[in-house]
Amino acid sequence: MCSGYLTINKQALINNLKKLQRLSTSETGSVVKANAYGLGSKEIVKLLATNGVRKFFVATINEAEIIRETLGKSPEIYVFSGQLEGDTKKFIDLEARPILNSIVQLNRHHSQSRELPFAIQIDTGMNRLGVTSNDWVKELATGADFIMSHLACADEPSNLENKKQLNKFLQMTSELNIPRSLSATAGILLGNDYHFDLTRPGIGLYGGFPFSDSEHVVSLDIPVIQTKVINKGESIGYGASFIAQKKMTIATISAGYADGIIRSLSKKAIFYHEGIPCRVVGRISMDLITVDISKLENEPNYLNFIGPSQSIDQVAEISNTIGHEILTSLGNRYSRIYK
Repeated sequence: MCSGYLTINKQALINNLKKLQRLSTSETGSVVKANAYGLGSKEIVKLLATNGVRKFFVATINEAEIIRETLGKSPEIYVFSGQLEGDTKKFIDLEARPILNSIVQLNRHHSQSRELPFAIQIDTGMNRLGVTSNDWVKELATGADFIMSHLACADEPSNLENKKQLNKFLQMTSELNIPRSLSATAGILLGNDYHFDLTRPGIGLYGGFPFSDSEHVVSLDIPVIQTKVINKGESIGYGASFIAQKKMTIATISAGYADGIIRSLSKKAIFYHEGIPCRVVGRISMDLITVDISKLENEPNYLNFIGPSQSIDQVAEISNTIGHEILTSLGNRYSRIYK
């Protein structure tokens, strides 16, 4: 028995892609970094490519290798981290395309791989990656596939930083006759002014905030290993941190913080069986979680953590984080099922 079953709804993902495509007239690429946000990049990129995606975005050159092996030579694969020292041969061998983020990377590309297609990222205010406005001259864009930047506050539509970054992007690129890209999922939702020639959705494909019109893509079911009755006054788990105040039925399930159900969710996380909530009791350990199933009439074979009763964003809220982290933390021990 595995530690759980992560079911990916292929039609829901396709529907999310088509909804995002309809929101703009731009080309829609897809961000598939971090193992396609934890869902399994090999299967996800095949599905996206079959539905018209031709540009894929990853974080590192090693992630690009997986995409190229899966899809062959046809798609364009862009690497956000750019062309790092020692990576040039791998870029050439894979025909992957660096997104160059600095004068150093631009010089490296010019001297080591001039014939390799590339894109450029400019920094419009996020101060993370990108050629700065002090270093930027339009001649640097010669030969680039496109120019991109990234919005810092797009998931907050009223944040003035969005307009500030948009204006800076326009200022730095206005004289260029070259495709431009500014928006990931949240930027797409800001409207046409932010779309330009290419959009790069990530979390919206996989059913997460801020794309409220997205369909749920992921369901996570954890098998029950053992059930037992706990009497009043008995303790559960490491540190004896939970003391039963009454007689209870406890299920021990096959997952833990090694599988992305983080330890800080101890006593807070809720699992579900047929819509009935069952709260975690005691500390979440590496491989095991104890759950109060006293409300259930029958002992379940599985408990659901993400699904119809609880979305990835609801899990993120009780975890005090974001859906991106929840998805990308889902462990490799889960069996991924594509339906």
